Amino acid sequence: MNPGKRSNKDPVDPCYSVRVDQALALATDSFRYTRRKSTKIPYLAHLLQVMVTVAEHGGDEEQMVAAVLHDYLEDIDGSSAEELSSRFGPRVARLVVALSDTTLRPKPAWAPRKRRYLEHLAAAPAEVKLISAADKLHNAQSILRDLKTVGPIVFDRFSVSSARTLWYYRQVVCSLSSGWEHPLLVDLRHVVLSVHQLAEEPMPSPANFDPMPD
Repeated sequence: MNPGKRSNKDPVDPCYSVRVDQALALATDSFRYTRRKSTKIPYLAHLLQVMVTVAEHGGDEEQMVAAVLHDYLEDIDGSSAEELSSRFGPRVARLVVALSDTTLRPKPAWAPRKRRYLEHLAAAPAEVKLISAADKLHNAQSILRDLKTVGPIVFDRFSVSSARTLWYYRQVVCSLSSGWEHPLLVDLRHVVLSVHQLAEEPMPSPANFDPMPD
């Protein structure tokens, strides 16, 4: 079938509007020179995976758009919520803001920034938690895969200690669990536990009483 042509077997109503095309174009252009931390993997692979997971778990078009652009405000200089609202609508902009741990340049210090994000995530609506869970699940799966391949040096790619990285994922699970339950959250709990086991680090319970390591 030629690009842009519709099969006679296709339904009359499209599955999504041109906003998805435009969001994909913005993501591919904005992250063209960005790779996953300490790898050769294009960062776009992560953005696409998050969007796919959201779509496969019932996310609507605006959640799909927010998923593929979830790091846009955090990582792209010159970006703004106003731009996203103008191009994709106010709900997409609100979702991406809610998914960002900061939109400031330079970024604030890691610890207070993550604490604020975790507080906001705990109170976030289900439409935000679905995308956040898809994002954190893919990140945790990547850590688990690389931990099996290269061992504990995988944690060297992060700006904080392995203890703080593991703490953060425990707290993400805790925040997402506040008033929300979903198969993605079940998967995330399992992967985070597996990362702790492979790293030979205990996983405290309950996580909500888990202080940040020094």
